[in-house]
Amino acid sequence: MSEPKTTKNDRDVAEFLAELDDTQKQQDCQAIAALMQEATGEPPAMWGDSLVGFGAYHYKYASGYEGDWPLVAFSPRKQNLTLYIMSGFEQYEPQLAKLGKYKTGKGCLYIKRLADVDLSTLRELVKLSVDHIRETNKA
Repeated sequence: MSEPKTTKNDRDVAEFLAELDDTQKQQDCQAIAALMQEATGEPPAMWGDSLVGFGAYHYKYASGYEGDWPLVAFSPRKQNLTLYIMSGFEQYEPQLAKLGKYKTGKGCLYIKRLADVDLSTLRELVKLSVDHIRETNKA
């Protein structure tokens, strides 16, 4: 089996965020980092080249493939800020209804800028997801 491409490394998170060209995106990312650190009680760490993750859990698929992944993470992509909500979104309809302007993928929450969403609702969503992942994966 192949090794995962996105693994935790020693790159400095503050340096990574300081290198962002867009000042607003930089500020948004710093706020998201603080929110995720508060929700997990874990410091930020770089995973791969552009993913900022918090904590970790071990997963194993029925196929036998296994690995480690952050409890929650984000990445400042060109089009939007991508937040990795590992538990998915089906159980969080009440929170999503109050969140604001966003799009979702399977485990990704896409927002253009932090001002587009309600911060207290985002904080709640992140915390619920982290608690779920910890409970179901014994992280």
